[in-house]
Amino acid sequence: MKWVTRERVKVDRVACPWLIKKFVDKEAEFLFVPGDQVQEVAKREGATPFDTKGAELGHHGDKVSFEAIVEKYQITDPAVKILAQIVNGADGKPETYGRSEGPGLNAIAEGFRHLGLKDDHEILKSEFIVYDALYAYCQTQVGK
Repeated sequence: MKWVTRERVKVDRVACPWLIKKFVDKEAEFLFVPGDQVQEVAKREGATPFDTKGAELGHHGDKVSFEAIVEKYQITDPAVKILAQIVNGADGKPETYGRSEGPGLNAIAEGFRHLGLKDDHEILKSEFIVYDALYAYCQTQVGK
């Protein structure tokens, strides 16, 4: 299945592909386009838009796109729920859940944007290990 979002990925637009690949669609293909072309590309390619204005899988109120995907695909893993709060704190409003890890994740994501990687796909490839590590951390936090 194809998924499409805005180019120049950062927190939510890296976290969402990680979540999709791990829990929704292992064969997912991601397209990154200018924001004003997301809906057009989604229609043309039959792709699911995410983390873009007006998307079902986008920001709604204080919730970020990662949380919209968790909800739509009924991901009940308690570690993913904690990770969603961290992503929200990095990409949304840190005060929503009060997770102290959010600002650190935001700084890491910003750093990846400045490493000179060739495109958004390279950022995903490089940064997925961060989300693997955060997920492992969240697994240790379950039940505390």
